Amino acid sequence: MIKYLTNEEIDRKKWDACIQDAFNGMVYACSWYLDTVAEGWEALVENDYESVFPLIHGKKWGIAYLYQPAFTQQLGVFSRNLLSEKLVESFVTAIPGKYKYAEINLNTFNKVDPGKFQLDLWKNHELDLIKPYDGIFKDYSTNLKRNIKKASKAGLSILKSTKPEDIISLFRNNRGRDIHSLSEGNYHQLQRISYQGIYKGLIQTYAVYTSENELCAGAIFLKNKKKMIFLFSGLSATGREKGAMPFLIDTFIREHAEQHITLDFEGSNDPDLARFYKSFGSEECFYPHLQINNLPGIVSLGVKLVKKFRK
Repeated sequence: MIKYLTNEEIDRKKWDACIQDAFNGMVYACSWYLDTVAEGWEALVENDYESVFPLIHGKKWGIAYLYQPAFTQQLGVFSRNLLSEKLVESFVTAIPGKYKYAEINLNTFNKVDPGKFQLDLWKNHELDLIKPYDGIFKDYSTNLKRNIKKASKAGLSILKSTKPEDIISLFRNNRGRDIHSLSEGNYHQLQRISYQGIYKGLIQTYAVYTSENELCAGAIFLKNKKKMIFLFSGLSATGREKGAMPFLIDTFIREHAEQHITLDFEGSNDPDLARFYKSFGSEECFYPHLQINNLPGIVSLGVKLVKKFRK
């Protein structure tokens, strides 16, 4: 039986035990992470927390809706048991009717019938680090190898345990100037995730400095069971010119090679980013992006127009 629970009704110990034991458990779905990115989140729970489904909700123009929070690529159904398509669909259909609209991401292990729901398959890239470094490097693209060589000649150096806020500021002062989907609150959330993750032993930061000691690239990696997620990064114009990001990721791969770890690049649907991640020899995998639209006709049209003009 699937039950709907408000935030106050969720037993966090049982919830976290389910995520920990789930064959597809992800750090995004841990209660501490959800509390940071989506205060007041709700849930669908099967029986005594055998399977769970977080509901991230909001309200605008009097309409209750579900959305995907920042820095949380995949959610959906997490289960201690083998997940069937039927069970995933049972969770989706159990979403309370008060939520008239939803745009949410399920996870890679959530299979749904595209004939029954409106969905797209969104792209992710993952790289298995079990092989020796030389074997992984051999599969790099020619252009990537060239950029790494250029970075080495430029006298760049790596520093770990850099403050997360320095990497966040690097992003905001460069590419972030053109990214309007992240709010001030989102950046504060990321900083809180980072420091909680550091405390829990789940976050590693890498930063690249020039020979003049200028921060030119940085990345925040988040541990997720046997994965390391490339959660967030920043890059300056100088860093781009000197090949700092290929240098950073290559250093991370070299240090973690021959371990039972998968590097999760966390995307991307952006063709340029996808090409960059693919250049490391990563494999494509997909997860469902689900849309539910039970809005009245005129309201639904308004939502579509707002989305169109935001692009």
